Amino acid sequence: MKNEDDAKDVFQEAFVIAFQKISQYKFEGSFEGWLKRIFINKLIETLNKKKKESFFLDVFDPDTDFVEEEELEAIPIEQEKLLEYIRDLPDQYRTVFNLYVFEKMKHREIAELLKISEGTSKSNLNRAKHILQKRILSIKNFKIA
Repeated sequence: MKNEDDAKDVFQEAFVIAFQKISQYKFEGSFEGWLKRIFINKLIETLNKKKKESFFLDVFDPDTDFVEEEELEAIPIEQEKLLEYIRDLPDQYRTVFNLYVFEKMKHREIAELLKISEGTSKSNLNRAKHILQKRILSIKNFKIA
């Protein structure tokens, strides 16, 4: 979510759902995985409700000027600044970025969850990385090769 209050609301609503559905947990698989799925589904539901139009552009654009990670030197950045940049990403890019980077989901899983193509998931991740890269390099006065 873009702001802390919205994130807290989704978090609380997801906990209420988890408590209401606790009897449905069948002790198959990890409890953490079951709970995580409830939280992710609640987040996606909330984001989709905020958007009347299509949440994701179903377009795969392989032609970007994104610089691969191995081409860059490590650039130190404060954690809070990086999290701020991630929060500032457009919703569709931030959602895919968070699912891929923090939740360690594969593009196939993200595509199924968000009801988009794998190409769209990859494209949204690439665009998120590109935006973050530009912002990080701009504060350090670096130029993209």
